[in-house]
Amino acid sequence: MSGVAGPGSAPGAPVRDVVVVGGSTAGATAMRELRGHGFDGRLVLVDPEAGTNRPPLSKAVLAGEDADASVLMDHAALDVEHHRTAAVGLDAAERVLRTADGGAHPYDALVVASGARARRLAGPGQRGEVVLRTLDDARRLRDRLGTAGAVVVVGAGFLGLEVASAAARAGAAVTVVDTAPPLRRLVGDHLADVLVRQAAGAGIRFRQAAVRLSGDPVDGVLLDGAHLPADLVVTCAGDEPAVDWLAGTGADLRGGLVIDERARTSLPGVWAAGDAAVVRRGDGVVRQPFWANAVAQGRVAAADVLRRPVDGPVLDPYSWTEVAGLSLKVLGLLPVHGPPRVVEGAVEGPGLLAWGDHTVAALGLRSSAPRLRALLRRRGDDGAGSGASPQ
Repeated sequence: MSGVAGPGSAPGAPVRDVVVVGGSTAGATAMRELRGHGFDGRLVLVDPEAGTNRPPLSKAVLAGEDADASVLMDHAALDVEHHRTAAVGLDAAERVLRTADGGAHPYDALVVASGARARRLAGPGQRGEVVLRTLDDARRLRDRLGTAGAVVVVGAGFLGLEVASAAARAGAAVTVVDTAPPLRRLVGDHLADVLVRQAAGAGIRFRQAAVRLSGDPVDGVLLDGAHLPADLVVTCAGDEPAVDWLAGTGADLRGGLVIDERARTSLPGVWAAGDAAVVRRGDGVVRQPFWANAVAQGRVAAADVLRRPVDGPVLDPYSWTEVAGLSLKVLGLLPVHGPPRVVEGAVEGPGLLAWGDHTVAALGLRSSAPRLRALLRRRGDDGAGSGASPQ
C-alpha cells in the first residue's frame, strides 16, 4: 500500500513516508493501524520518550511498582524508525518536519499526536509543585505518598479524585480543592454526588475556593488568603495541548490542533489525534482528552491517510474512573443531570444506569465497554425517553 495517494497530493502521488509525532496512545494506534492495513512504506516516529499508556498512571502505578513496565509501549514490531527527539517546527509547504536534534524529516503524510503538558499553577521559579503526566511523574508521586502526612490535591476532576484516592489509601490526610463543585461539570449531579460521598467516606475532604500555591518550595496552598499547609501538593488542573511548535505554520490552533471528522487539519497532508487535537463542531471546537478518543482519532487518521473508508466517529464518548474503590464507566453524552433510570442494580451502585437514549453508566459494577455500547444501541432503537425516572 505504499503507493496509495494522499489527500492534498497531486493525483496518484504515492504515500511512501509517514511521520508520526508522539508514540503514546494516539500515535501508537495510528502506527498499528497503518501497518495493519498494509502500509509498507517508511514509518518514522518522533518522540523523545517511549510511548506510554497513561490511564494506569493514576490507578495501578500509584498503587505499586508491579504496573510500571506494563504502561510502556513497544513499537519494535511495527518496523518504526524511532527518533528520540522533539518536534520543533514544520515547513508545511515543503512537507518537512524539523526536530530538536537538527533533523529534517520529509513526509507524504504527517500525524500529529504530540499529546499535552500538565497545566501548572506555580509562579515563576517556584519549586516543589507536583503533577502527574508521565511514568516518572507517577513514580515520584508514589514515593512522596509513602511519607506525606497531609496532601492537598488541586483539581476535582477524574485525575484529581484518583490521586486523592491513592493518597488516602496511603494513609495521608487528603484535601481536594477546586473553584467548582467536584466532578459536576464533568459528569453531572447524580454521578458526582455518589462519587464524592464515596470519597468522603474514605476520609477525603473537599474545599471550594480560589487557590494559589504557597511557599518556595511549595508548603501548601492559600485559599481565599488562608493558609492550608501540606507535605505534598499535587496539581491536577487539566492540561495544555503540546502544539506550540506548530505556531506560524498556518495551522488552526484554537485550543489545540483543529481536526475534522476525518482527523484532517487545515494543513494539506497533516492529520492529528489524541490530546493534541480538538474537533471542529460548527463554528467552535470540542476537546475531550480521554483515552477512547485518542484511540478513535488514531484509527480515523490512519484510515484517511491510506484513503480507506472511515468506519467510526472521530469522538468516542467513553470514559472511566475509580474513586476510593468505586468504579465508574460511562458511554454517551456528559454531563447528565437529574435521576437516572435503573437498568440493573441500585441507583447509587452497584448498578447499570441510563439517562434517556443518550448515556449509560456502570457504577460500581463490572461491565465491559462493548456491553455498554450494546445497551446504548438498544435504548436508541427502542426510542427510550430522556425524561425517565428511577425505578
